[in-house]
Amino acid sequence: MSKALSKAKGFKKSKSGLYVSMATSAFGVIGVVKQIKKARTDNDTLRLIDAVVTGAAVVTNLAILYRELKRLGDDDVLLG
Repeated sequence: MSKALSKAKGFKKSKSGLYVSMATSAFGVIGVVKQIKKARTDNDTLRLIDAVVTGAAVVTNLAILYRELKRLGDDDVLLG
């Protein structure tokens, strides 16, 4: 396996990869907000509950990624 391919596989565990994952998860918030607005206008309690649960999953995912970012510290895979 080439060195470049090895670095590419380690991207997800790097600071850059974690930042990209966090940004992707943050975009999920937009969908949750739209779902909450639609549920409120339609007075759909089940859809509102689904949006809240989805929002909790997005927040949990962001918290996990933030924790991994803090753990990574200076041991960045792509830098060394």
